[in-house]
Amino acid sequence: MYAIKTEVTDARAASWIFEAQKTMYGGKHIEAGDEVFVFASENEGGAGLIALGTVVAAEPTPRRADIERQTPRVNITVRRMAQAKRSLGRTELKPFSDWDAGRPETELNFKLYRQATNKIVGLSPETAEFLRSLFF
Repeated sequence: MYAIKTEVTDARAASWIFEAQKTMYGGKHIEAGDEVFVFASENEGGAGLIALGTVVAAEPTPRRADIERQTPRVNITVRRMAQAKRSLGRTELKPFSDWDAGRPETELNFKLYRQATNKIVGLSPETAEFLRSLFF
């Protein structure tokens, strides 16, 4: 399972195309068929967790020859499966800053909000299960 935090121009769209997305914490392994939790980046005017989707296409972005150190990037297309039933974003996750707590909220705060950059991240099964509970 994965999460993406990025600019989402239409939060109610049936699908999205996210191009050249930075990957961290195993996010570069995302592929077609994977489920992904979509967070509309608050830095871009979004509201945090908005949807659960399925990756219908994933393609690594070619590395640039003129840059020595590069974070892997991917292009993905995501089809919406469900809309979040409750709010979860920077405000709700901020109190969970004890990085050793082992809570799903702590993992999300660390991976998505410790750095302000938009990104795709891999999630632990426990955190994925926690996020699923916000949909069904």
